[in-house]
Amino acid sequence: MDVDRVLLAAPRGFCAGVEMAIKALAWMVKIFDGPVYCYHEIVHNQLVVERFKNLGVVFVNDMSEVPPGAPVMLSAHGSAPEVVAAARATGGVVVDAVCPLVTKVHHEVRTRAGKGYTVVYVGHAGHDEAIGTMAVAPDSVALVQNAEEVASLPDFDRPVALLAQTTLSHDEWSGVQDAVHDRWPGVWQPGRSDLCFATTNRQTALRAIAAKSDAVLVVGSANSSNTVALERVAQTLCDRVFRVNSPEEVPEGLTGVVGVTAGASAPEDLVDAVIARLNPRNGIEEVQVTEEDEYFPPPRELRELLRSLSAGIAASFGASPANWLLSDDRNITASDVLESIAT
Repeated sequence: MDVDRVLLAAPRGFCAGVEMAIKALAWMVKIFDGPVYCYHEIVHNQLVVERFKNLGVVFVNDMSEVPPGAPVMLSAHGSAPEVVAAARATGGVVVDAVCPLVTKVHHEVRTRAGKGYTVVYVGHAGHDEAIGTMAVAPDSVALVQNAEEVASLPDFDRPVALLAQTTLSHDEWSGVQDAVHDRWPGVWQPGRSDLCFATTNRQTALRAIAAKSDAVLVVGSANSSNTVALERVAQTLCDRVFRVNSPEEVPEGLTGVVGVTAGASAPEDLVDAVIARLNPRNGIEEVQVTEEDEYFPPPRELRELLRSLSAGIAASFGASPANWLLSDDRNITASDVLESIAT
């Protein structure tokens, strides 16, 4: 391979929601002796899922697969209300690792449906996030994936609200948004965009490097919506774009300047391995368009569990209860957690 230089997009890789979910599942594995069950993939990345499988985590697609009393984690993409209820009915500890940004959309769907709106929801059919969001008010939500599908919707006899899957690209969103506004000029939208800030930031960073690159590598899995969105953005700016989920998938014969970015579910050590495979003779230039300092604390159920453990340990030593188990969470990265799992 004759790669001259790598342009490395920043931000890239794990977002705050993925950071929270991966660290939460790692805590679950440490706390419980028996297998921990996870409803759907914790995040959409093959490497992350395989590392947790190696630790004994069992990923299921139906709550009937979870034995009574077993600990359960619900994935970052958000779960349907009936799935959450079924998880709690098993009688074990349940930790819901849903991203707070997805929770916001669930709340918006519930509120608008309760006020008599029909919700036009822009998302990808079959994606875990879309399935969970639509299940909040299934009789009040109409899914569309593009502007053409907006035209095929019926003439609703109720007011219309417009909401979106958080991981859409701006290109996917803007055309549909315009079509909905043209058809229903009085459509309701939230004051703050549903699109994830991390998704937007990664696309902006990618745009800063793609047009300057002879080829672009997008690191991430095919079932990751935001990764696929990055791939599509890159294709509008560069003729040679490849999505890779491992260094072994990097195509032979790349030359010149190669742009590299990663979806929000892809760990940094995977990015490092891809760059090592490229072996640029003139090194790496990181192109940073913004800094991210967002932090999502562990899910409420996990915080309560860890505080109980902390109080029990403190009592055993005659000390005052303390939250020492959670004290350094902000400073521990999910990439560090995953690297420790791999070793």
